[in-house]
Amino acid sequence: MHARTTALATIAILAATLTACGADEPSQGKAERAATTATSAPPSTPSDCGTDSQLSQAEWMEKCATDSPAADEQPDTELAVGDTFAYTDGLKVKVDSVTTITKWGEYDSKPDTDMIPFRVTYTVTNGTKKPYDMDGLSYNAEGATTGGQTEFLYVDAGSKQAGGRIAVGRSATFTAEYSIAKSDGKEIVFTVTRTDDAWLKSGSFFGEDPNWTGTIR
Repeated sequence: MHARTTALATIAILAATLTACGADEPSQGKAERAATTATSAPPSTPSDCGTDSQLSQAEWMEKCATDSPAADEQPDTELAVGDTFAYTDGLKVKVDSVTTITKWGEYDSKPDTDMIPFRVTYTVTNGTKKPYDMDGLSYNAEGATTGGQTEFLYVDAGSKQAGGRIAVGRSATFTAEYSIAKSDGKEIVFTVTRTDDAWLKSGSFFGEDPNWTGTIR
């Protein structure tokens, strides 16, 4: 409880400092975008990729990123599945896939038939100078088609819940399981937030969190 109180006090002090100084919002890090080959990107037309495009963000990234200079102008915090976000202190997070859950254990919480069960698989690489405690990361998924809330699922089969510490220079892959109403579509936004003490004290915490948009496959 004392640690939580200290962390909240630190946030309040930093927020007041930034407000008083009129400082620009700090950057948490940079996007490292996955290479897209010509064979993997379907053909697109100017109307598909122009300012009047009706494509979703994930579809735009997939169809237009290789043939439009605007791809370089995307915010570092707006990523697609397969991209990596590199924090300024060396920690990296990559969303590997977003897939439908098809296998269930005896005690797993299988959702109702009007819901889509899905799994986000992501990899954390510790490029900092100290072991990284996974309790310092929190994450959330939301609908990205017409909005929509997701529900956490308890799934044992095929999952690996985040926990423990990652040694310096090592990577580990974890999963997070959710369900979303079929009426909300298959496109989701997965957001990662850092709350570890070092990150809070650095002030970078106040930058925009990285968001990955992708379609449930």
